[in-house]
Amino acid sequence: MQMTTALLIVNPCDDEEDNMAMLCCHSDQGDMFLMTRYPDEDALDITLDGEPSTLDGVKVTLSPTRLLIEIAAGDADALNGDDSLEITHSTDASDLAEVEETLQNILKGTGTYISEL
Repeated sequence: MQMTTALLIVNPCDDEEDNMAMLCCHSDQGDMFLMTRYPDEDALDITLDGEPSTLDGVKVTLSPTRLLIEIAAGDADALNGDDSLEITHSTDASDLAEVEETLQNILKGTGTYISEL
């Protein structure tokens, strides 16, 4: 599955939401992707077009223009039947450190983060 977005919206630790880490984006076609995790939970939540799924073992690769989310084949219903979601983004280079911090917070202890920055 593929999406294109202008911007990855992140919050590495939302004080108003019990320190939840959050990454969100809206595609050019109006689809929404949301990945969140509370620091005291063992799994993360992925929401695609309003359908939430709780997952662990997620692998995420971040590059300057691409975010690749890979999940287990058995969890493919979370991504409308696909086991990966490739998001092409135009996030400003100066904001990528915060995106990276957010992904590390979300995946810590429950997934794999790969940086191509």
